[in-house]
Amino acid sequence: MAFKFNNSLQRDTPIVFNLLIINILAYLAQILVKPFNITEWGALHYIKSSLFYPHQFITNMFLHDPNGLTHILFNMFTLWMFGTILERYLGSKRFLIFYLICGVGAAVCIQLSIPFSADQFAKSPEAIAHGMSTADLVFAYKEQYSAIGASGAIMGIMAAYAYLFPNTELYIMFIPLPLKAKYVIPFFILLDLFMGVRQIAGDNVGHFAHLGGALVGFLLIYYWNKTNRKTFY
Repeated sequence: MAFKFNNSLQRDTPIVFNLLIINILAYLAQILVKPFNITEWGALHYIKSSLFYPHQFITNMFLHDPNGLTHILFNMFTLWMFGTILERYLGSKRFLIFYLICGVGAAVCIQLSIPFSADQFAKSPEAIAHGMSTADLVFAYKEQYSAIGASGAIMGIMAAYAYLFPNTELYIMFIPLPLKAKYVIPFFILLDLFMGVRQIAGDNVGHFAHLGGALVGFLLIYYWNKTNRKTFY
């Protein structure tokens, strides 16, 4: 799929440009296409759930929360911010391969983490209040679990960015001083690890997807770049 608008973003980084367009179109389809539930069809479900289909390993990374704009806006801004630089560095073909591998890697990490998350959920006061047995709570969690979003693939991009350009200074909201990428991005990865293990009630962020994408992104860029280490500094 290719969209031609003759702008610098499309000319210089066509993969990022087309990913932005595809995600936006998929988001609009989630909202406008009725009665078919695109979100349910494309979201990643547990592999042993009756709702799981193999295509969800790919489709989940192009869908976002249809109930608000925050999810897709943040992901697309981050994709543009870091993805354009990484696509210029890797080249468009390799960047696309990198993006898809990170997204699938995030999905695999989610699958591996669901049993742990289900057990943690079954022990929570909110779940116990339903009066169901632990086994029933675990089964219900695994059956109904779903994940959507480009965050896993984007965290892979961010991990690669921190490895390739560690001393690039970034400005973070509410922090008046610039911070180097080698400090900022690992901090967010560690925060995801903490939040994923803690399983705080009401937290719907896919922390294990972030961790999976970041791990795969780092390992892949390390493998590709191990004999040709380049950075801005």
